[in-house]
Amino acid sequence: MIKDKIFTKPIKKQFEFDEAVVSVFDDMIGRSVPYYGVCVDLITQILAKNLAKNASVIDLGCSTATTLLSIHEARGDLVLSGIDSSEAMIKTAKDKAQAYGARLNLEVGDILEREISGFDAVLLNYTLQFIRPIKRAEFVAKIYNSLNENGIFIFSEKIIYEDKKFAKNMIEIYENYKQSQGYSRYEIAQKREALENVLIPYTEDENRTLVLNAGFKRVESVFKWGNFMSFVAFK
Repeated sequence: MIKDKIFTKPIKKQFEFDEAVVSVFDDMIGRSVPYYGVCVDLITQILAKNLAKNASVIDLGCSTATTLLSIHEARGDLVLSGIDSSEAMIKTAKDKAQAYGARLNLEVGDILEREISGFDAVLLNYTLQFIRPIKRAEFVAKIYNSLNENGIFIFSEKIIYEDKKFAKNMIEIYENYKQSQGYSRYEIAQKREALENVLIPYTEDENRTLVLNAGFKRVESVFKWGNFMSFVAFK
């Protein structure tokens, strides 16, 4: 695994999932998202216990297919698909799937534009936050409509807090966490600047309301650390 050193030099553009980022993505997300591996395992176990034999799962914004491969290992009977807008991500995902001997349906595409239907579970991990707020309600409604009866929607998001002082504390705690993972203060500041106006988080309540307004019967939080949360919504 190549180590993430993207932000050791001055940034020249906003953050995007280009080839440079993709080449270090697995290391980047593993060190940037607290307990990322734990969450992947948790999502895997939730699906393994709740999906019928030969159920279909799609990961929207699947990146390098880490989650899909974890699910494949736990439940080889499931029909697994993934979409990502980055060609480099999908190429890496296909290479990993081949190495694991996993049959995954992977394709390059815009998740906002592509029609999706007939799935028993939809995954959307740390992806909704990159979609412009004006488009989120319509997109989550599309996910609801794409699910079969009693379908499951699992999504993870970086969140914000309404209390400004507490929000500042949590940001500082997170930055200390990133330092403990080997990132310098300079790298942390560079990435924060690159993500400004690209990653736009909601509060926990805003995320819940978004999902319930789309028609989901209920939404449960299954993981939370600081500014990071995972939710499960039920159709």
